[in-house]
Amino acid sequence: MADTPDIRFKGFDGGWEQRKLGDTLCSLQNNTLSRSELTYEEGTIKNVHYGDVLVKYGEVIDVKNEQMPNIIDNTVVEKYKSSFLQNGDVIFADTAEDKTVGKCSEIAGLTDETILSGLHTIPYRPQLKFATGYLGYYFNSSIFHQQLIPLMQGIKVTSISKSAMQNTDIIYPKSVEEQEKIGTYFVHLDHLITLHQRKCDEMKQLKKFMLQKMFPKSGELIPEIRFVGFTGGWEQRKLGDVVGVYDGVHQTPEYQDAGIMFLSVENISTLKSEKFISKEAFERDYKVYPEKGDILMTRIGDVGTTNVIETDEKLAFYVSLALLKPNGIDPYFLSHVMKNHEFQKGLRERTLITAIPQKINKDEIGKVSVFITVNNDEQAKIGSYFRNLDHLITLHQSKCNQLKEVKRFMLQNMFPKKG
Repeated sequence: MADTPDIRFKGFDGGWEQRKLGDTLCSLQNNTLSRSELTYEEGTIKNVHYGDVLVKYGEVIDVKNEQMPNIIDNTVVEKYKSSFLQNGDVIFADTAEDKTVGKCSEIAGLTDETILSGLHTIPYRPQLKFATGYLGYYFNSSIFHQQLIPLMQGIKVTSISKSAMQNTDIIYPKSVEEQEKIGTYFVHLDHLITLHQRKCDEMKQLKKFMLQKMFPKSGELIPEIRFVGFTGGWEQRKLGDVVGVYDGVHQTPEYQDAGIMFLSVENISTLKSEKFISKEAFERDYKVYPEKGDILMTRIGDVGTTNVIETDEKLAFYVSLALLKPNGIDPYFLSHVMKNHEFQKGLRERTLITAIPQKINKDEIGKVSVFITVNNDEQAKIGSYFRNLDHLITLHQSKCNQLKEVKRFMLQNMFPKKG
């Protein structure tokens, strides 16, 4: 008898069962077909490859909705007939390049499809009745995975054997109804995560498309897509004509727990940091500093990534970033002009590609050509459009990350610790 979990659905009580995996599930045969022997183009026998379990598939594989590769040569399947997968079977990846070895997927939604477990997998069939999804999520919980860590072997490639897994323990509630509630809860959670991630990806694709269409292409002065009411050609300027370009500090400062936030290249996407410097150091080192409406741009590594400052708080920054102070131009418009392919191309031409990491000198930044509309209202509309798009992307990504954190927490607390 096992202990009960820290978090449990109302109406259920009593201890959970604890049994050896080898006494509760029987192993099936897997094939050793490589990727070259699989195809998405034709075939009738589906195959679960370990790489897909590790990277692509979730805890439950909905056979009807998941794209799965087929076996090219059906004649090799004859000897595996007794191991055709059924709903409720679970497949472990027995090899990985890290400790994700042991990741598991449960088969669900299968009707008349024929599926086999493939290369570097260990397929199992439950000998007891389990609700859909329970085993898939339990076997991927940290509660179970901690048992696998001491059983893993290898340095560059990590693996786990079927014989070692036989002696691990599985823990489950006697009530299939309770199992079903747990499985359904995590399935719904995954559905929400997928929903927000898909929406985020769609917004990113829309942004990519609009960056190509709402700014003029090389050799042209008018964009393909334009807000109604605006006409006339755009103008080519040097970036230095519309912004002032400034350096950050060249030496790593002395950090402290609070004070003036200190930004570096790794903070460009959020403009948030856990590093701070003193007010005294800030006043000593920064004659010009970032203010609301200014733009920060990466100068090393992924050169040319920009973000607009939206806070009134004082900020400090390292030399890996360049500070751009707009002069009579909408900052959100300019920030996205600088994300456009034509500007990025000009930036790369002035980047020191022989340096490791790549970098661009401050004085070169202002020499890059930029195409702009001189109509302030058009700038504002374009800037506002992309700003709202960025906020939607951030919103969906943030929600997705929050739900993933909820899932991680629940996987740790909705299953009891091993007794």
